[in-house]
Parts: sequence; C-alpha cells; structure tokens
Amino acid sequence: MIDLSLIWVGIIGLGVLIYVVLDGFDLGIGIMFPFIKDQQERDVMMNTVAPVWDGNETWMVLGGAGLYAAFPLVYATVLSALYLPIILMVVALIFRGVAFEFRFKANRSKYLWDLAFIWGSILSSFMQGVILGAYIQGIETQNGIYAGGALDWLTPFSLFTGLGVVVMYATLGCGWLILKTDHELQQKMFQLMPKMIIALLVIFAGVSLYTALTHAEIAARWFTTPNLFYFSPVPLLVLLFVGLILKACKNHQELKPFVYTLALVFLAFSGFVISLWPNIIPPSVTIWQAASPHSSQLFALVGAVILIPIIIAYTILSYWVFRDKVRVGDDGYH
Repeated sequence: MIDLSLIWVGIIGLGVLIYVVLDGFDLGIGIMFPFIKDQQERDVMMNTVAPVWDGNETWMVLGGAGLYAAFPLVYATVLSALYLPIILMVVALIFRGVAFEFRFKANRSKYLWDLAFIWGSILSSFMQGVILGAYIQGIETQNGIYAGGALDWLTPFSLFTGLGVVVMYATLGCGWLILKTDHELQQKMFQLMPKMIIALLVIFAGVSLYTALTHAEIAARWFTTPNLFYFSPVPLLVLLFVGLILKACKNHQELKPFVYTLALVFLAFSGFVISLWPNIIPPSVTIWQAASPHSSQLFALVGAVILIPIIIAYTILSYWVFRDKVRVGDDGYH
C-alpha cells in the first residue's frame, strides 16, 4: 500500500516552502520600507509585488487545509497551542492587505497606510517566526489533546526565531528589489543586502546552537556518526552561499543575490526537517501516529492532484507576465 502520509507531508512541506519564498520577499518589502523615505521609491517597491501579492497566501491556505485533511490531530493540537500568535499574524496580514488597496488612493492619510503596511509586514513575519520557534521547542500533549498553557509559546527562543524570520524575509525582500528595480533604489538595496545577510547568518548560528544545546535528540541526530557526514554539507553550503551573496553584491550582480538567498531558505528548511523528522508534533508524535484514515487521505489527495498544478500554473504565469523591472514614473498599481 502506498504511504499516503509521506505523500501528504511532501505536499504540505512544498506548500509551506513556496509560501515562505513567495510571501517572504513580499513581506520583506514592507520590512524594508523604513529604510526608504522617498514616496516615489516606496511606490516602486510596492509595485514590484502589487499584481501578484494576494496569490501568495494561497499556499498558506493549502498547508492549513492539508493538515486538516491528512493530519487532523496536528491541526487540532498545534492550532490550540499557537492560537494567539496565529490570530495576531492573521490580523497583521489583514491590515497589510488593506494597506495595499488604500495606500495608492490616499493623500493626507497616506503615511498611516505606510505604517499599516510596515507594521503589518513586521508583525506577521515576527509571529510566523514565533510560531516556528514554539513548534521546534515542542508541544505538550496528553492523549492527543493539547495539555499546555495559553502562553507556552512565549519564550526567549520563540522571540529570537521571530526576529530571525523578520531578518530572513527582509533579506529576501532586499534581493527581490535588487532584481526588480534600478538606479538609486537598487543601489540602496545593494548596500543593505550585505548587512542583512550577515545578520541572517548570526541568527542561523544562534538558532542552530540553541536547538542543539537544549534538545539532546536533535544534537544526537546531527553530531553522531554517520549522520555527521551526511548532514555536514548543510552548514557548509550555508557559509558558501553567504560568501557568494556578498561577492554578488560587491560586483553589483542583479539576479544572484536573490537566487542565493533562496538557496539559504531551502537549506534552513532542510535543516528544520532533518532536526524534527519523523515527528510532526514535536517532540514525540510521528506523522503516522497523527495521520487521518487512509480513505480520508486518499479522498483529499484527489482534490490536491487536480488543484495544485492549477495553482502552480497561474502562479508561474502571473510572475512571468509581470517579470520586467519597475521604475519610478511607471504606470503601476492604482
């Protein structure tokens, strides 16, 4: 019999990874707003994603729906544990989405919509990082029911990972703007990118060190042989791509900073999977223990096989149609 649980983990993982990439640089643009004061340049920044931003959340919905269908225990337990940060993230995304529509229409209140866009981007990114940190720390369950407190997610580690996701999204946004803009705005991004990437490297190191020191089972997975030899390319590749990004910025190469940052995101995601596998509710509930019945997974898989190619196709088409650079004075999003 085909292991549908593994297939669904792959589908949900793919959805989460695509969401982090697409909405990552999208949110990163809002995080970068405070570094740019000129209103015309801010218009350009928003116009680089204005035609496509609202399709990015599709992947978040796919991940949530996939959990509900294939791993209802995870859906119930994790959402119960992380209810407050999830609600704060959604509220921030709402304010940010409204800012997209209202900012270009406003005159006297434009600065207020700038603030909504900035803080909606920062808070939603921060809460996603907090959710990640709380998930890595583990979720207390008894008989398949969340047994922790309402604020168990609020720890120094989760706050640090919240900051880490903000920096990671800002780095993605910076790389995206290098690719999509030119002249003064692009030069500003070239100057900011090395600072962002060094900060991101420090945060990667901090999260990795803390996780290894506080979770013996994760440390054993990474640092015992033969796993040490299998997984050692991950941190080495991180250092390699950081160096390549710094070199690309120094040489003012437009595409490479963004592509190499995507590689760093993929490596971070790989490290996350390696650390927790096969647990889907850390520290002890595996994907098979949390899976729904085979018939339920198969029924949902039929819909996923139909819909996911359609979502991928229109996502690729939208980015292809709006692939050119955006410049000051262009007839952008109005």
